[in-house]
Amino acid sequence: MLTDTLGTFALILGELLALFLVVSTTIALVNRRFGPEKMRDWMSNGRVPSPLKGLVLGAVTPFCSCSTLPMLVGMLNAGVAFQTAMTYLISSPLLNPIIVGGVGIIFGWQTAITYTIFTLAVSLIAPWAWGALGMEKSLKRVRVQGEGTPEPWNGLRSEMPGALRQAWTDLRPLLIPMLVGVAIGASIYSFVPADQLTAFAGANIWWAVPLAAVIGIPLYIRLETMLPVGLALQSAGVAVGPIFALMIGGAGASPPEVSMLAAIFKPRLLATFVITILAVAIGGGYIISITA
Repeated sequence: MLTDTLGTFALILGELLALFLVVSTTIALVNRRFGPEKMRDWMSNGRVPSPLKGLVLGAVTPFCSCSTLPMLVGMLNAGVAFQTAMTYLISSPLLNPIIVGGVGIIFGWQTAITYTIFTLAVSLIAPWAWGALGMEKSLKRVRVQGEGTPEPWNGLRSEMPGALRQAWTDLRPLLIPMLVGVAIGASIYSFVPADQLTAFAGANIWWAVPLAAVIGIPLYIRLETMLPVGLALQSAGVAVGPIFALMIGGAGASPPEVSMLAAIFKPRLLATFVITILAVAIGGGYIISITA
């Protein structure tokens, strides 16, 4: 069992480090090529409201919950509005095509449409509510890049070393929280195999949905694992609502993500984020139970 846990730890950590560095390096190159002010202007100006742009960007970037962090840091560093950045944070892991397609395959396309509408509404409403409650003040100090006069673009080969240094700078304060979160997630993931989840989520009773959502969050069920797990549970006779809550809880938040968010979120905002993901998982589970 220890060997399996260490293997899972290494696999998850390797994936997260690779994804973070690739995404963060790409963002650094984009910022160097076009400037952070252009990202801010594009996200803030135009006929399309900026939260909708955050929603669309989240929907077309099929990242897992942890992989949204470098993009989120890049947005905040560029001065993108709080509500827009938080809309992206919620929608990217929950509204991406892999999740929607998987829900359609497992539960049917009517359920997938219901899920999409529900998650879309939450992704827009929750950040607005956070802003109305003054949650922006619960962001830890974020380095906003100034306007200034940008240095000329020197070509990809010349710019790559600087982008890699910037990616490492962004990763460094998140590294310890990432290690802690991955260790927790790998331990739970290894010691709670999928075939034992039916004992927790199999009963078709009212408290099965919230219980499954709570269990799902620390499991860190990755996208490639979550869908076959859901299909297996459905084949084993587990009710649709608990399966859905388990999957969304695992996709929307995880120990690595929560640990890394703690580096940029104060406790009030961090707790609000986790509660929001729980609400999506539980509310969606009940809605799916009714409509399925």
